[in-house]
Amino acid sequence: MLTKIPIPSAVDAREIPPWVREAIQRDEHRIEAFQDQWDRPQIEQFVAADFCHVYQSLDWILETQLTIGKRFLEWGCGFAVVTALASSLQLDAIGIEAESELIRHGRETLRHWDRGGELIEGNFLPAGSESLADDPWLPSVGHAAAPAYEKLGLDLDDFAIVYSYPWPGEDDFHEAVFEASAVPGALLLMFCGPNDLRLYRRRPNR
Repeated sequence: MLTKIPIPSAVDAREIPPWVREAIQRDEHRIEAFQDQWDRPQIEQFVAADFCHVYQSLDWILETQLTIGKRFLEWGCGFAVVTALASSLQLDAIGIEAESELIRHGRETLRHWDRGGELIEGNFLPAGSESLADDPWLPSVGHAAAPAYEKLGLDLDDFAIVYSYPWPGEDDFHEAVFEASAVPGALLLMFCGPNDLRLYRRRPNR
């Protein structure tokens, strides 16, 4: 089961180091340029989050919430900005992305940030997770890419914090996948739109 942890509304007043803001702005410009020239339908789902808000929320989580470890996983990392943010906060960050073009841009992001991080090409859903979807047409369901966890040599329950940006209508599915496969005590941070960040902790089964 999942327990929802309220994120205080004042989290967006937390200080962001100037170099982090500059790096975020640089990557936002890269993403805008990419979206302006790219029209391949298979990556039309790629939308950038509010990276400053995500950074502030992660910083707050690390300061106020008991975490069971430092391994961080980004589902569908795109340009891997959140993976870079997590690495800058001294988490052992990994991003999974199914699109090879986005993996290339994500690796460029990590090189620019120079704070570590790792990207793996593949499906972020653990094997068998698609059966948890109420709607077989959800954007995260039906990818041809194989689950990335075998390449990693890790399972979802090896991660202390998971971040996702679910497509509209997918939030329940992402929660179900996390509940089914994450280790008790792990945290799920979901960006569900502007000013809508949600945090859950996986509780032990009774």
